[in-house]
Amino acid sequence: MKKIHLLLLKSFIRPFAVTLFIVMFVLLMLFLFKYIDDLIGKGFAWYTILELMLYNSATNVSMALPLSVLLSTIMTYGALGENYELVAIKAAGISLRRAMYPMIAVVSILSIAAFFFSDYMLPVANLKYYSLLYDARKQKSADLLPERVFSSSFPGYTIRVNRKDPDGQRLYDITIYKKNDEQNNTEVTMAKEGTMYRTMGDKYLVLKLKNGVNYVESKGGDNSYNPRQRLTRFRFKETETKFDLSGFTLTRTDQNEFKQASEMMNLKQLRFFVDSSQKAVDIAVNMNYKLLTPYLKYFTLPTKAPKIKYIPADKDVLKSMTLSNQLMALSTASSEVRSIRDVLKNRTDKYDFDAMTIRRYASQAQKKFTLSAACIVLFLIGAPLGAIIRKGGLGLPVVISVVFFLIYHIISTIGEKSVKAGNIPTFFGMWIAIIVLLPIGLFLSYKAATDSVLFDMDSYKRFFNKFLKRKAAR
Repeated sequence: MKKIHLLLLKSFIRPFAVTLFIVMFVLLMLFLFKYIDDLIGKGFAWYTILELMLYNSATNVSMALPLSVLLSTIMTYGALGENYELVAIKAAGISLRRAMYPMIAVVSILSIAAFFFSDYMLPVANLKYYSLLYDARKQKSADLLPERVFSSSFPGYTIRVNRKDPDGQRLYDITIYKKNDEQNNTEVTMAKEGTMYRTMGDKYLVLKLKNGVNYVESKGGDNSYNPRQRLTRFRFKETETKFDLSGFTLTRTDQNEFKQASEMMNLKQLRFFVDSSQKAVDIAVNMNYKLLTPYLKYFTLPTKAPKIKYIPADKDVLKSMTLSNQLMALSTASSEVRSIRDVLKNRTDKYDFDAMTIRRYASQAQKKFTLSAACIVLFLIGAPLGAIIRKGGLGLPVVISVVFFLIYHIISTIGEKSVKAGNIPTFFGMWIAIIVLLPIGLFLSYKAATDSVLFDMDSYKRFFNKFLKRKAAR
């Protein structure tokens, strides 16, 4: 048994590591394709991009780990079945269920590790990832002077460059508009060519202009009634202009501003937030009830009987009033109803928002458990599927694993959105994918243990041939 267990473990660990790496790489490429425009051309240091990719890889574990478990188990048991090693194991008197014990232990350890990862490491990775991504996306482009574009990258200046050399340093046909405090273009500099470079530490961008002319427009005198303007022009062989680059350095936002998001909390913090928020909502509901209690007088009116009794405020009461009193009562009641409606609308909107927030945080708490459960359920699907189809490699196992993972992902996404919308309970919505796939895994495990021909195409061909022959004989 030890040799068989070692054989199964060696057959599983290698494809699991490979598939996990491949899935993480694919998800990382999707991230780069999505945010390529926000990252390229902003002058980030290589370690900043690497740090962002590392944090993104950590956030992708919740999707990559279940898929890797499913694919690697199908490949492992498919390869064992294709090489008739499962047949040899069964011939030795060892059932498939018993041969799965070491794999169940390994997957259980992975599930427990996935829970601790999602509870302790994932909130930290999410905090660093989303805060860094937010700062990177709002960072200004490092392409300060694009060709044939009026660039306003530098405050108080508008610069246009007609053409640049491939090295990006030599410029041609440069026009610089300088604005005054009233944001009017009072100074224009035009040069045929120039070069640009950055000073040490990237503090300034220096433009060395050659063969140009400078125009400066100013008032003609101190008299405010003098409409004349003074225009000064002078030519230069070479001049130099500095632009401050402090606004183009990556500034980090305080991470404490992101800590209140549900993705940045562990299980203890999520439960505390949900409990405290639910208590606040309950207190607000009680306050709303007390607020409306004084307005209940419009539903009942006292009679003149000795004992205090209340009769419905119907048309008979209004008939007993004079016309002016009726109009006054109806007007007062109408205005009170409008004020109640406005108050209730504002408080209802706040209640709906608070309830949606509570559902979002409660669903995030359930996600920390569903990741571990998904690894076990997908293993129960992948292992018997591999034993039934008896195909290893990256062909048919990839197709089957992707199909089942898409089913799991679609059902879990629909359930999560339904929970956040308040259509279904939190527990049921977050666990609905596990509830749907668990019977499938148990059914496939039973079929694999009984040597089912569930995916044997030859058996289906024989069945249809017999059926067609019987139909032709009739």
